[in-house]
Amino acid sequence: MATAQPAALERPVTRRDPLAARILRAVGKAPVHLVLVFVGILWLVPTLGLLLTSLLAPEDFQDRGWWQLFSEPARLTFENYDAVLTNETITSSLWTTAVIAVGGTIIPIFVAALAGYAFAWLDFPGRDWLFILVIALLVVPLQMALIPMFEFYNSLGDIPLLGSLAGFDTVGSLILFHTAFGLPFAIFLLRNFFIGIPKDILESARIDGASEMRIFLRLILPLGLPAIASLAIFQFLWTWNDLLVALTFGRETQPITVAIFSQLRAFGANIELIAPATFVSLAIPLVVFFAFQRYFVQGLLAGSVK
Repeated sequence: MATAQPAALERPVTRRDPLAARILRAVGKAPVHLVLVFVGILWLVPTLGLLLTSLLAPEDFQDRGWWQLFSEPARLTFENYDAVLTNETITSSLWTTAVIAVGGTIIPIFVAALAGYAFAWLDFPGRDWLFILVIALLVVPLQMALIPMFEFYNSLGDIPLLGSLAGFDTVGSLILFHTAFGLPFAIFLLRNFFIGIPKDILESARIDGASEMRIFLRLILPLGLPAIASLAIFQFLWTWNDLLVALTFGRETQPITVAIFSQLRAFGANIELIAPATFVSLAIPLVVFFAFQRYFVQGLLAGSVK
């Protein structure tokens, strides 16, 4: 009696594309790849030049330029970075920038997450009109608010408690300004992501007796991590690299961008201090980006597919 072969022993036959088809496909994509490589090199050359400039002694840079390190690597030196790390103005500005960037990232994300959850899943009067107002605030340019906020912060200086926390020329004033202008985009992004979460999950949690705050903390925040991480990258980069707001509201309170600008304005030739300080200021946001890059694309696509 013949026995049938078990289905588990059957091996699926996989077809491989012919070599000629794969070569033609690679040749067809070659122009796009070459263009992307060319654009990538154009973007990397200034950063590479800045790095190599920061590793040259001032007299060597003024003599020939940063490309001499390819032919004479012995000219490389780390004395410029030693000078930056021992420069009290630069180190203090780095710490100030870190506080402003972290505060200007965490506060708007937390507030926007609460608002995004409310706009997505809570019914309250005027919800749609308020969300339209949030979208309208996205088109308000930051420059329009500089003078009104300048006068507002000056008026807060007469109030003892508020003047010390959010008055003119304080870390708190810069954090609040970045929070205010980061909230519209943050609310828009997180609301679009939260509304894509299956409704059945939230209904099951409510049936089990979970409160809205518990649902927000235990369900919404973990499921919204891709959008939150992507938003954190955007907000941190905007806050860290800001110069205009810091120049307007910071005199004694100077972030790293203002400190570098002041050094360039006062000593136009001290490239041995400006180059390494600029590269350090560039490297820290890159570390933040690479730490959260796996969530970046997911966050960019938040709400685009239902």
